[in-house]
Amino acid sequence: MNFTVYFPPAAEAADAKLPVLFYLSGLTCTDENVIQKSGAQRACAAKGIAFVAPDTSPRGLGVEGEAESWDFGVGAGFYINATVDKWKNWRMYDYITKELPELLAAHFPTLDTSNTAIMGHSMGGHGALTIALKNPGAFKSVSALAPICNPVNVPWGQKAFAGYLGDSDKEAWKQHDASELLASYTGPKFPLLVDTGTSDPFLTRELRPEALEAAAEKAGFPITSRLQDGYDHSYFFIASFIEDHIEHHAKALLG
Repeated sequence: MNFTVYFPPAAEAADAKLPVLFYLSGLTCTDENVIQKSGAQRACAAKGIAFVAPDTSPRGLGVEGEAESWDFGVGAGFYINATVDKWKNWRMYDYITKELPELLAAHFPTLDTSNTAIMGHSMGGHGALTIALKNPGAFKSVSALAPICNPVNVPWGQKAFAGYLGDSDKEAWKQHDASELLASYTGPKFPLLVDTGTSDPFLTRELRPEALEAAAEKAGFPITSRLQDGYDHSYFFIASFIEDHIEHHAKALLG
C-alpha cells in the first residue's frame, strides 16, 4: 500500500508534534490525485497540519476481475472490510483505522496520531463519514466533499456492497451507510461540514446529501451541509473549497 504525507514547515521544529488530517480519495483515485490537484498543502502549511492521503484500494494482487470496472475493485475499495472470500484483501476499513495510524506513529514521531481529523471526496467522503461514526471520539472533526451519503440506496454503493459483502444480508450493509449510522448515532458530537455542487452529475442518483441531512435531524446532530451553486464533482470543485475544509478542521485540531 502506498500513501502520501505532506509535512508543513512546522515539522522542522525540534519539538514538533503535528495534528493529522486524513484525506480519503474517491473512485479511480490513488494517493497522488489530491496531492497534485487540490492545493491542500498551502492551507495545511499555514495551519501547521500534516496531511495524510492513503490509496483507495489494494493494487497488484491479480485477483480475477479486479480491474474490469472503474467503480469496483482496483481504485474502488469503499473503505470497508470485504467479507466475500475472493476480495479478502480489500480491508480498507482496518487499513485506515488501525494499520496506517500505527505505521505513522511508529515511523514519523512528529505526527500526533492522537489528534486527528478526517475528510474525503465522493467514495472517500462516504469513508470519512462512516469511519468517524463507527469510531466515536476518534476524530476531532469530519468533513466531506460530494460524499456518497446513502450507499445502500444508490447504484455505486449497491454494486460495491453486493460484491464485497455479498447480497444475502442486505441489512448488514447499513453498517456501512452514513445516513443509517447517523440516524441512530449516540456518541460524542463532532464538527461536521459537507459540501456538494448543484451541477454535480451524480447529485440525485448517487450522492443524496438530503438523506444525510434528514438523518442528522433525526439524531439531533449538528451538521453544516451546503449546496454550492454551479459546481460539479471534479477536482476544480475540491480545490475551490479545500481551504474552507482545512479551516474547519484547524479549529478543532488546534483549539
